[in-house]
Amino acid sequence: PSTFLPIRAPQTEDGARLEIYAHHVGDRWIFYRRERRVGQYTEFKKPLLEDWLALLDSIRRRAGRRLLPPEEVKRMEKTIRERFPEASV
Repeated sequence: PSTFLPIRAPQTEDGARLEIYAHHVGDRWIFYRRERRVGQYTEFKKPLLEDWLALLDSIRRRAGRRLLPPEEVKRMEKTIRERFPEASV
């Protein structure tokens, strides 16, 4: 099953808010962003560590409510460690 999670809403340098979503398809996550309620979502290939950590937080909360399996938390922690060895998860 695929999962589509809103993960964060940072601001750009000019003060516009962005919406960032992550879509779980198979064994990978695809990140999308758009300006707040304007325009189309566009995929971005290199999400920041901040985006991955926000996704991990979202997965932990959903696993706590039994909306996602607990194994998904471990998989995400492993993915973050592989992509960002310097990060503490």
